[in-house]
Amino acid sequence: MWSRRSCRYRPDASGLEELRARRREQESALRKARRQQQLVSKRLLREDSLVNGDGQAGVEIGSEPLSEQEILQLLRDVQRGTEERKKLLSRLRQGLQHKETQQKFVRLEGSMWVLIGLFTSSLANVQMEAARCLHELSHSSDPAVAEACLPATSYLLTYLSGHSVEFTELCLYTLGNLAVESDAVRKQLLPQGIIPALASCIQSPHVAVQEGLGYVLSQLLQAREAPTKIIPLVLDSVLPQHMLRLVSSNPELGMGVAVEFAWCLHYIVCSHVNNSLLISQGMVSTLVLVLLELASMISKAATEGLELLICPVLRCLSNLLAEDETEGCKVQIQDDRLLVALFLFMQYFLQQHPFLVQECLWLLNNLTADEPIFCSAVLTLDLLPALLQLLSCSRMVTLLALTVLCNIAEKGPAYCHQLHQKAVLPSLLSTLALSDAQVVGQSLELLHLLFLHLPEAADDFLSQAGLQALEQHQDNPQLQERVRALSETYLQPAAASLISCAGASAAVLPSS
Repeated sequence: MWSRRSCRYRPDASGLEELRARRREQESALRKARRQQQLVSKRLLREDSLVNGDGQAGVEIGSEPLSEQEILQLLRDVQRGTEERKKLLSRLRQGLQHKETQQKFVRLEGSMWVLIGLFTSSLANVQMEAARCLHELSHSSDPAVAEACLPATSYLLTYLSGHSVEFTELCLYTLGNLAVESDAVRKQLLPQGIIPALASCIQSPHVAVQEGLGYVLSQLLQAREAPTKIIPLVLDSVLPQHMLRLVSSNPELGMGVAVEFAWCLHYIVCSHVNNSLLISQGMVSTLVLVLLELASMISKAATEGLELLICPVLRCLSNLLAEDETEGCKVQIQDDRLLVALFLFMQYFLQQHPFLVQECLWLLNNLTADEPIFCSAVLTLDLLPALLQLLSCSRMVTLLALTVLCNIAEKGPAYCHQLHQKAVLPSLLSTLALSDAQVVGQSLELLHLLFLHLPEAADDFLSQAGLQALEQHQDNPQLQERVRALSETYLQPAAASLISCAGASAAVLPSS
């Protein structure tokens, strides 16, 4: 992950902190990539590497690959127990940064057991350097290298209860890397007790350990066998409660930790293994409070990286509300401030992070789908103008905003009356002018609901050249039936009524 300058230099304590800060910035970039899709990735800790000459972090490797003979010689020298063992292991670790060296190393008979023997050494500096060698191997892109590390997994789990934060962190990221692609590693870790080990480790007060644990857990939860073999074990442990606690802790103090565990909760919720348990444990109300806290941070202008946490929290709530039985969810969300927070997020992030607007609208859609109280709140809190403004945004945002408007209109005449008063028809005429069949189709659905519950809206629609707006879609195979039905059911009778009224008025006019 880190590049090296041409000179050999071991950073002091302040330098290490700077390097860790840079690494956390790169991990933040990885989390950002996860906003649109699940992310399975390996992470590499190289604390003794430096940034390159232009100040940028990189992956430049500062040593040449080792030959098989050189590897054998290093292992022999290390086993002799000389005072140079740490230096020799450092040389081996640098060589293991190369894929060809990794492959040669694991093919040598007994090499892994030698390394594991050093990893269990009572000498802290030797143990740490051996751990770094294992970490380099865990980062290999060759699955065979990861599986060669199988004998080390039980020791890695044991050392999660160690007293050194740096060592524990290294063990966690090594475990996470090994679990990414190897079914064999995950199959071995479960009976070895990785879930109880993580449940104990998560209570550590150290941010570095918490972030590393979040990384391991996220890799496990994204495995294809997670819904059947991993998530049930997680739900039976204390992990969910602690994850929720860390997500809801002051995000200004540990944003990286909160982001990691928010994604972990998202993966669990998406599995649908036992969401009723999560709801009963108060997850919904806790996540609502998290969103309210994040909204308050926007008002304080403390917004850097907030979108990375807001996104998975929104997804968790949206998916919990999409469950077949959501009564428990709704009981926990009787708070109008959530709607205000959602609109604040959409307004604030619309230009820079438009993906977040979609996430907010998904949640708003699930809130308003069957629940009149939230539809009423959108109207009484005067949030409708902001919702109508979103109809001029991207295709997906427009579709979602139209869906929410349909949810409101579906609730009956009183709701349609308020939509009509807030000038929803001019906005719909704009969406009808678009060529996207889905957007136009959703606009037609909203018109149907308005005309059904509020017949006078059809008169106003005609007076605003609505019939002409519909006629441009009458030859579209995807839309023509709905256009015809809308016209025949509502607009032609309304037009006839208008003509009749006009004729009656003309009949009573006095002759000149």
